[in-house]
Amino acid sequence: MTDEATVAPEARGEQYSLFIEILDWMLLPLLFVWPVSIVVTYLFASNISNVPYDRELNDSVNAIAQLVKVDDRRASVSLPGEARAILRADEFDTIYFQVIGPRGELLAGDRQMSHSPNTENLLPQTVYYRDDEFRDADIRIAYMYLQFPDLPGEGRVWIQVGETLEKRHRLSNDIVAGVLLPQFFLIPLAAALVWFGLMRGLAPLSRLEHRIRDRRTSDLSPIDELQAPEELRALIRSINGLMARVKQNLSAQERFVADAAHQMRTPLAGLKTQTELALRQGDAAQVQHALTQIATSTDRATHLINQLLTLARAENRDYIGAPLKQIDLDATAREVVRDWVPAALERKIDLGFEGPDQPVNIDGNALLLRELIGNLIDNAIRYNRPGGHVTARVRGTEFAVLEVEDDGIGIGPDERDLVFERFYRTLGSGVDGSGLGLAIVREIANVHGANVLVKPNPAGEGTIVSVVFPKA
Repeated sequence: MTDEATVAPEARGEQYSLFIEILDWMLLPLLFVWPVSIVVTYLFASNISNVPYDRELNDSVNAIAQLVKVDDRRASVSLPGEARAILRADEFDTIYFQVIGPRGELLAGDRQMSHSPNTENLLPQTVYYRDDEFRDADIRIAYMYLQFPDLPGEGRVWIQVGETLEKRHRLSNDIVAGVLLPQFFLIPLAAALVWFGLMRGLAPLSRLEHRIRDRRTSDLSPIDELQAPEELRALIRSINGLMARVKQNLSAQERFVADAAHQMRTPLAGLKTQTELALRQGDAAQVQHALTQIATSTDRATHLINQLLTLARAENRDYIGAPLKQIDLDATAREVVRDWVPAALERKIDLGFEGPDQPVNIDGNALLLRELIGNLIDNAIRYNRPGGHVTARVRGTEFAVLEVEDDGIGIGPDERDLVFERFYRTLGSGVDGSGLGLAIVREIANVHGANVLVKPNPAGEGTIVSVVFPKA
């Protein structure tokens, strides 16, 4: 199960501030590092404070070592009273010392001090250090041994000098205070500077917002990228791309409204004229004729409206919505041809279909593909003669090819590009049509990344229109 705390605010649909988001990510690490720096500073200060006092312990051990004497195979140490007083007297700490002979006998100092730990790999006359506990207090001990060949056993005399840690703690605390105290002023100052820097850094966003807000509603021109920081240019390019698509959609809508108003004027005027004639007629036969003309004009207007709506859908890429899905072009074409059989029979046209034995898959929109195939068949039937032939076929090679072949009036070489223009109709054809069929075909082909080709029928009269799709 997803933890909502780990989901970004924008993914949860919550409002959030970019300024606060950046500020959090800049200040939180700073607040995390601060206690870490305190610990590191304290450890560093402890190591520093050990250096001078370890040096004093080193001097004390060496001073006692110079007082060790060997006489008649016996070791002794003679500490003057002043030396003992110096070793014992201190304002803050207590100093202990111990001198142990080769047989473990106490030569001088405090008997209760623990002996040195593991003595392997220790060199004579070299001072070593360790931390220990003595009389319920933590102490720092410096120790070494002297090697005397004349003494029995291993001939070692051990010297230890220990000191409590009060002076070291005081020095560590002074160092920590000296380092950290300024941070209580520097961190708020750093936070204020971060705040100010963020305000200055996000100022271009505010300027961009003002520039967009102050635009006229109709102004969809691109925003100048050069007037914005480099980090905002990708965002501006995306906004410019969105405005270009909006402008394209608005242009398509304006063109659709203009085309619809222009093209509907004629059938509506015809309907009005036929209606007025029917109202003036007293003869039933003439009224029947006028009503027949009204029905014909209504069919033409309905066909024109349907064609305009289909063209608008094909031009509006947002209408498609979901990505193209895999579709069997052969099966889709068979279904459309079957739907057009009654219309072909009414016009005495022989409508046939040729297809492969296996599916021919393409990535497409089923509704738009049916419109494309239907417009090609409609054109082939509409511009054919009674008794003519229309054949739709699908081939699957390197590409998926849809062809509609007819033996009608044909399209001249000079018109093969013009027929894709809106409302263009072949001159002298005498056929009623909207002039939108092949314009719709081209728009739908563009949606599917396909090419439309118009060529003469090699069998004689007529035309072959081919739509070449990339395979799925």
